[in-house]
Amino acid sequence: MTKRFVSIGECMVEMAPQPDGTYAMGFAGDTFNTAWYARTCLPAAWQVDYLTAVGRDAVSDRMVAFMRKAGIDTTHVARLDGRTVGLYLIELQGAERSFSYWRGASAARALADDPARLEAALTGADVAYFSGITLAILEPEARTRLAQALTRARLAGTIVAFDPNLRPKLWPSEQAMCTAVTQAAGLADIVLPSFEDEARHFGDADPMATVTRYQAAGAKVVVVKDGAGEVLCAEGTALTRHNPAPVAPVVDTTAAGDSFNAGFLATWLAGQGALAAMAAGSALAGRVIGARGALIAL
Repeated sequence: MTKRFVSIGECMVEMAPQPDGTYAMGFAGDTFNTAWYARTCLPAAWQVDYLTAVGRDAVSDRMVAFMRKAGIDTTHVARLDGRTVGLYLIELQGAERSFSYWRGASAARALADDPARLEAALTGADVAYFSGITLAILEPEARTRLAQALTRARLAGTIVAFDPNLRPKLWPSEQAMCTAVTQAAGLADIVLPSFEDEARHFGDADPMATVTRYQAAGAKVVVVKDGAGEVLCAEGTALTRHNPAPVAPVVDTTAAGDSFNAGFLATWLAGQGALAAMAAGSALAGRVIGARGALIAL
């Protein structure tokens, strides 16, 4: 039978810098990037769905067509009047990136406004994946609706995976971000944080401190990414470590964590265990950071 991986969040117009100084237009966004790479990594028996909202304008049409061409199911992409999609621009300093965003009229901010649509998308899902950015773009009431829908899905057997993806500029305060992310981790079976962000905003002294904190919040499995450093996976008291192979040259680190999550989850869901899953995630991320932009052909 077909299995379903449902990724929840916002896909945006991406303006990515090119070697000649121009910008190339594409479509990307953290949870969409993971869905895109998951579609490549998962067997054909899996269906990858994207749960979001877009407008009814031409750029929204192009975005939905892009999703379908990539093999991502768009049944749960709502089309909303009077809205459009967000846009971000990548700026590179070496291989490190920074972003400028335009998302005031983004339809994805309303992705959790319809409880019935949430229920339809998550009913029967084998995996539901969301991020801290998914939470950040929602109003508090919508955030509560999403949490309730994920809780019901998890009780029905859905595996819930969460990347904290800490972006303080999207929140009214750092404290609001940290509180919401901690609560969301309690809804998840698998939490996939990045240590650099966790250290900066939660004050974690080392990756093990990140593990301990998210386990205390309720996560069953915690996978801590650390850039080019060691990846740590904790399943209860069992710890597995993986040292990724060096990557050279590093061209653009956009979507490094998103692609790692896709490779990890696809391998984990195949039952191959933590070490194989971390190696697969690291290998995929290594390929992605060797090229420009969030989505690369594999």
